[in-house]
Amino acid sequence: MDEPEAAQDFAGDTTHPTEGILSVLAQNGSNLSIKTEPDSPASEFDALFARLSQEPQDSEGWRRLISLATSTNDIAKIQQAYDELLKHYPNTSSAQIAYISHFLNDEATFAEAEQLFIKFLRSSPNVDLWKFYLTYVRRRNTGPSTRDIVRKSYEFALNHVGQDKDAGEIWNDYIQFLKVGDASSTWEEQQKMDALRKAYHRAVQIPLDNVERLWSELETFETNLNKITAKKFMSDLSPAHMQARAVLRQLSNHLNALYPGTSSQDLFLPSVPKFDAADRSLVGKWKAYLKWEESNPLEIEDKDKETLIRRIQGVYRKAVIRMRFFAEIWFMAYNWTNSVGKPEEALAILRAGMDANPTSYLLTFAYVEAMEQKKEYAEVHATFDKFLGLQSKFLDELQLQKNSPDSANGSFNETQQASQSTNASFNSQSSDERSPKPTELQERRTEYGLAYIFYMRFARRAEGLQALRKVFAKARKDKWAPWEVYEASALMEYHCFDDKAVASRIFEKGLDYFSDEVEYVCRYLGFLISINDGNNARALFERVITTFPPEKARPLWERWARYEYQYGDLESALKLEKRVSEAYPNGMHPSYPETERIATTGSESPARLNVIIDPAIKRFAQRHIYLGIDAIAARDLGVAYARRHGASHANAASASSSQALGRTETAASLSGQNAVKRPASPDHQRPAKREDNRGDYGGGGGGGYKRARAGASPARADRDVPMRDRDRDHRDRDRWGGDGGGGGGGRGRRFNSPGAGGAAGGRDKDRDREDRDWGYGGPGREIKREESFSNLGGNRPGGAGAGPVVPPIVSWFIGELPPAASFDGSLP
Repeated sequence: MDEPEAAQDFAGDTTHPTEGILSVLAQNGSNLSIKTEPDSPASEFDALFARLSQEPQDSEGWRRLISLATSTNDIAKIQQAYDELLKHYPNTSSAQIAYISHFLNDEATFAEAEQLFIKFLRSSPNVDLWKFYLTYVRRRNTGPSTRDIVRKSYEFALNHVGQDKDAGEIWNDYIQFLKVGDASSTWEEQQKMDALRKAYHRAVQIPLDNVERLWSELETFETNLNKITAKKFMSDLSPAHMQARAVLRQLSNHLNALYPGTSSQDLFLPSVPKFDAADRSLVGKWKAYLKWEESNPLEIEDKDKETLIRRIQGVYRKAVIRMRFFAEIWFMAYNWTNSVGKPEEALAILRAGMDANPTSYLLTFAYVEAMEQKKEYAEVHATFDKFLGLQSKFLDELQLQKNSPDSANGSFNETQQASQSTNASFNSQSSDERSPKPTELQERRTEYGLAYIFYMRFARRAEGLQALRKVFAKARKDKWAPWEVYEASALMEYHCFDDKAVASRIFEKGLDYFSDEVEYVCRYLGFLISINDGNNARALFERVITTFPPEKARPLWERWARYEYQYGDLESALKLEKRVSEAYPNGMHPSYPETERIATTGSESPARLNVIIDPAIKRFAQRHIYLGIDAIAARDLGVAYARRHGASHANAASASSSQALGRTETAASLSGQNAVKRPASPDHQRPAKREDNRGDYGGGGGGGYKRARAGASPARADRDVPMRDRDRDHRDRDRWGGDGGGGGGGRGRRFNSPGAGGAAGGRDKDRDREDRDWGYGGPGREIKREESFSNLGGNRPGGAGAGPVVPPIVSWFIGELPPAASFDGSLP
């Protein structure tokens, strides 16, 4: 009896599906589970490939991917890895050479290698890839019947990269290839010599790294052929060759700073810029080099303009490879290519730059302008749509990273307060009350609005009002559109189509989203005032002023107060002033910026003027300011006097701090201590080279004098005097130095020197001492001694023991100079 029951139970169990059994187990609380076959994990290569396809700017990841593909020896994976790498980093010669090398191990795959050569060569400016190509050509064409193929390959390579500094090896190989060619007749021998001469002549005029050795070879070659014609050929080529050698030195200085000392076989991939000091320095060096190349340092003539264009074109191609993620280098390449009459190539450069930098405002705006000029409006719309999509996606990611709780079309939590107003009074807040620095998300959102604004500009220019409104309607649906888009659309409606009603509605619509953006409200208020809609302006002010705390409402009070003071009645102005005094009992703002500005002290720290102004006076005077002219502050409250007094004190302090130093250096310069020896004075018996109509200072024999050139060294000035006169000057200098000084024009003093004796000399001495005591010389100024105004040795009262005397003309000149503190150190 038990067996049939067991059999019946077993048969019944077979009718239950697996799902039912699992549900019963779940109800009974069993934690048993059915084990399923796990999915095979993705290989490291596949995972890394998928990640790099989405994040292609990881250079270390690409190196790892190439290493993984190479280690498998699977040609399919190798192709997949290199194709994806070169898609994101085109014209990377080290990767191209390594890629082609995988197909040169077996003659059966030479066809694939040749296809890759065809694909890579024409757009590559890299000499290493061309050398690799020429090696392959010579390897495949070794017989005499194929020499013409090799020759054409060399010419093909030299036409593309022959102007490169590193192409010297290609030129040398080409010349050696021509030398070993067989010549079975005199005519063939002559053709061979002509080909060699032409190659040499082309090479020695290029700043190649081996240009000097090629010049020596050419000289030997020409001399062996004919010494007479050799002299002529070499003299004709010498200027161009010397120019190439000079340019080579400059070129080497430029390139040494641009390329790191790594092997050309290393896989170099440019990194994303951080725009730190190192990046900015590198960009500056590249820009300087590119501008130098554009200046045509080789002085290539107009008849060879195509050579110059090829040279600069190759330089720009190398620049955008090394600086792939710097948009300004791409723009420079586009701008230059467009300027030489190649608009299609210029557009291709822009497209390539946008592929490398898809979120670049510079390249995108340049491209859409070029497309608008070509009237390809569909392309402009597609470009803006793509660009806005990328920027919006980036903002979404940035918000997730920051965990920002900002609302979609609302304002930011950290509101960017009025940073710049339509009037100077907007900027009158003190530094500690200004709005905090905007976050990166705020800055990015504001910049994002620029794309919409320029998109609307394009639509208005190209397609009219309806296209403009269509773009604005799209912006209204975008959660990241900032308030600037609303203002720009409203102003376009008003200025371009004279529609005040639509413009006002747009402003009002924006107020629904940005009512807590004080700058947007100020713009709206300013617009209503500009169209003379005073009633709506007043209504707007009253509606929004209570929604802002006093520290944020300051720009609104200022803007409305200015309107009331200028165009309202006195009763309204007084009422407004009372409201302002209640909101800001300590004063709304310093009405007198002069009290906050820095005095001219040469210091970076502010030196506030000691002027205290009562808030009531501030508010009253605010009603009587026009275009920043504030007579009350300047004349009645003493701000102008305080400003001048503070500046004069600062100048006096600066002068007194350097007075002793100035006197010491002046005395040292006149006494000859630690000073450069002055050039010899011209002899008084020699005819003067220019007339001196200013008369004699201090009496004595007058006449012309020779003035030394500014900045000339004593040795140079001494060389300017003829040998005979210079010798006489040196002989007479010792004799005159010991004679007693006196007035008159005798030989007891130097020619045209001021008279030292008599009352005039005493007055001059006293006046000179007074000038020095007042510090006219300024700090650190050293008076240079002109040879025509020297008075040393015994030519002064009191003999050798008396102090030096500053000539009156020097004292007058120093007195005419402005104070030392007035110089700010900037060049005119």
